[in-house]
Amino acid sequence: MPSRTRYQMMQQRNLSTLCYIEQDGKYLMLHRIKKEHDINHGKWIGVGGHFEQHETPEECLLREVKEETGFTLESFRLRGVLTFLADDSPAEYIFLYTANKFTGDQISCDEGVLEWVKKEDVLSLSLWEGDRVFFRLLETTEEFFSLKLCYTGGRLIEKVLNGVRMP
Repeated sequence: MPSRTRYQMMQQRNLSTLCYIEQDGKYLMLHRIKKEHDINHGKWIGVGGHFEQHETPEECLLREVKEETGFTLESFRLRGVLTFLADDSPAEYIFLYTANKFTGDQISCDEGVLEWVKKEDVLSLSLWEGDRVFFRLLETTEEFFSLKLCYTGGRLIEKVLNGVRMP
């Protein structure tokens, strides 16, 4: 394989997965409190992470879930693609999954604390405002969606669902 260019490395860094594992009316949430200089510090998010070289979205998903939770997913579904734009940072494209069947024993995560949270309590957590938008979509639609979330200074200023600007 030829060596990767700076452009290829940058592209790869801008691709990631995010998964919400469901069980008994709860989502497995990651409270990001362990890393000091973390854009998600203090927030509750799903599990996932950036692609490694030559990975497909599914390979990235399976690897990241295993690394962060100890679980091996047996049933998962791609629910949407998120385009995340923040200030002067490059766009990040996130493949959003839900999963409802897994094996293995939960491990501790070096990025934060894993906790099963009732679905009805998720919106009361410290979330990114855009996460509130896609959580509502996860609960109200079975359709695949594309959601663009634009932030300035940590504040959500624009949201676009399937090419249509949302109020």
